[in-house]
Order: sequence, then C-alpha cells, then structure tokens
Amino acid sequence: MTDIYLDNNATTKVDPLVVNEMIPYFTEQFGNPSSIHKFADGVARGLKKARKQVQELIGAEHDSEIIFTSCGTESDSTAILSALKAQPNRKEIITTVVEHPAILSLCEHLEKDGYTIHRLGVNKMGQIDLEEYTKLLTDDVAIVSIMWANNETGTLFPVEKLAEMANAKGIMFHTDAVQAVGKIPMNLQDTKIDMLSISGHKLHAPKGIGVLYLRRGTRFRPLLRGGHQERGRRAGTENSASIVGLGKACELALEHIEFENTEVKAMRDRLERGIVEQVPHSFITGDIENRLPNTTDIAFEYIEGEAILMLLNKAGIAASSGSACTSGSLEPSHVMRAMDIPYTAAHGTIRFSFSRYNSMSEVDEVLKVVPDIVAALRKLSPYWDGDKPVEDPEQAFAPTYA
Repeated sequence: MTDIYLDNNATTKVDPLVVNEMIPYFTEQFGNPSSIHKFADGVARGLKKARKQVQELIGAEHDSEIIFTSCGTESDSTAILSALKAQPNRKEIITTVVEHPAILSLCEHLEKDGYTIHRLGVNKMGQIDLEEYTKLLTDDVAIVSIMWANNETGTLFPVEKLAEMANAKGIMFHTDAVQAVGKIPMNLQDTKIDMLSISGHKLHAPKGIGVLYLRRGTRFRPLLRGGHQERGRRAGTENSASIVGLGKACELALEHIEFENTEVKAMRDRLERGIVEQVPHSFITGDIENRLPNTTDIAFEYIEGEAILMLLNKAGIAASSGSACTSGSLEPSHVMRAMDIPYTAAHGTIRFSFSRYNSMSEVDEVLKVVPDIVAALRKLSPYWDGDKPVEDPEQAFAPTYA
C-alpha cells in the first residue's frame, strides 16, 4: 500500500506550483527588495504580488494590512504583546483553555509578569459560554485572543461575533487562524477582527513563513525593531522566496476553497462513518456541526492513542494523537481534558486531517486497517474483556489522568 498522509493539520506538502514560483527567487531574483537598483525591482514586485494574494484569500480591505512574519507563533506573540504595549493601563487578557501552545505559553509567561489571564472554559463540544465571555469584557482588558479553529478537533469558534462584542467594548480582538485560513471562506473587511495569524506551512506553502493581518487603524507596536521592512512593523530582510511561495499558496487555496468544503469534507465524512460503524466504543469529539471540513478527531475507548499511531505508521498511514508523553506518563491533551472527555476515551483520541491531495481510495484503505488495529490492541488491554470493556474501566484509568 502506498503511504497515506492524514496529518495535514500538523503540516502540509508544499504544492509543486508553489515550489516552481519560488525557485527564481533563489537564483535569478536574488536581490534585496529594499535596494534601489534593478536587482531589487523584480523581488519587490514579487513581494507586492504576494501581499495582494494573501489579501484576496482572507478578504482584507487593503494589502497594507498584511505583515509578513516567520511563522504563526511570531504572529501570535506580536499581536498580544503589541496590544499590551499600546495600552499600558490595561492589564488583562481573555483567551480559552483550548488554544494552541503559542498562545497558552505566552499567557503563562505574562501571568508571571503580573498580567491577569482569563481562560474561558469549554463545554463537551469544545465551545465557550458566551455569557461568561460577555461578563469578562471590561475596560481592564487589553486584548481578546481566541482561535478561529481548534487544531485538534477542528471546532470553529464564532470569532466574527466575538470580535463584534469585544469591539463594542473598545477591546482589541485577535484570532489565531492558522488552521482555518485556506479551508473556509473569509472576508475580514466585514468583521471587527483587529489582528489575525497565518502560518504558511498549513496551506501548502513552505515552513518558516507566516502573516499577521493588522486591520487599518489598529494601534500597533512592533515586536522586532531594526530596519524599515514591512512599513516599519516587522524588521528584518524579507524572506523573499518563501513570501512569494506563500502568495502562490494563497492564490491556490482560494481556487480550491469550494473543493475543500465539498470533496475534502466528503472524504472526512466517509472515514468517520466507516470507523464509527465498524469500531464499537468509538466516537467523534468536538462540535460536529461547526468544524473545519478537513478534520476529524475520533476517540477509541480503552486503548492508548500512541499504540494506534504506531500500528498505523507501520501500515503506512500518518495521523496524530491528542495525547502526549509528559514526565514519563501518558496524559490526555489539554483539549480533551477541557472538553471533559471520559478517561477511558481521552487517552485514545486520533486526529485525521485531510488535504486536497488525499483521495477516496485512500479513505477506503484506511478503513480496511483501522478496525483490525483497534481490535488487536483491545485484546491486549487490561480494560477490555472479549468483546466488551471490563466493569468500571474508568476507575482503572483515573489515577493516570492528572
């Protein structure tokens, strides 16, 4: 069987058309775009074109709202730290407990520096409580940072509405849209979103390139200071080849956005149905009515996710787990814990994430493999007896769920 890649929320294959677009910028168009000679002219034009391509994908009002960065993490940090520096009298941040570590780790650091961090909890579908959110919107809040789509479950947050609510209170709103850009339609000029983060390698562009969308009129303080690049908002010589590559990837993403929401979604749905029908004690996590079209996170009860991944990998299938090894003991991810997924299932969640490079035939191959893998592992599980779980298996799991 040919290897099957279903881990596109971790990273994506660089589109060959993106590579072709980039190659001249390593050899022929190698000038520094800030220079004033002809070697710079072509590069400057390439960067301007890329900025326009990003603008069109996300529906920004003007290409000047696009700031190129090194990655989504840099964009996240720039957004939050800028809001704090621009509003020194506001010492509070609102976020959620299911954000990417790029947000959560920064907030933990800021908390040690004296800032107050409000972490919104989520329900069993991974959605926040709007009433709780409303109560937190006070004059002391510098910025709200809530992801557009969760990287594990694909759950979509109502960021347009959340941004409007924040804006009505005079509070800046940032969204980590790393998983959402290129997968769902966007039109930022019709929203109150002030800042938005993008990572190129999530949409078939190379690693090491990102974007911070900054709505015109939003108060801003640069994270990196030095040269005048990016209109003085992000110092450092531009990564020209990768910027051009990201621009092309955004153009292609816009062309394929309908395909993402029909054909890719159909592949995801077929895999889900097949697994849930064939594998007892399995279920989908997150908000199945409001999620990315390419993502499914499936919990397999009474077995460990890492063991599933090892056998999938042996069969030539790449996916990922919501669990991680911490201090030598396996713990469910912070997202599974936040949604209060039962102990017996939180350890065995597997995320399958598709792209336009996948096919229905690959789905069929995966469906031939997964039921046998789960059945084999359950035979070895102390929490499984024959064709059913042992009595009170959750009690056996509980001590490891710290």
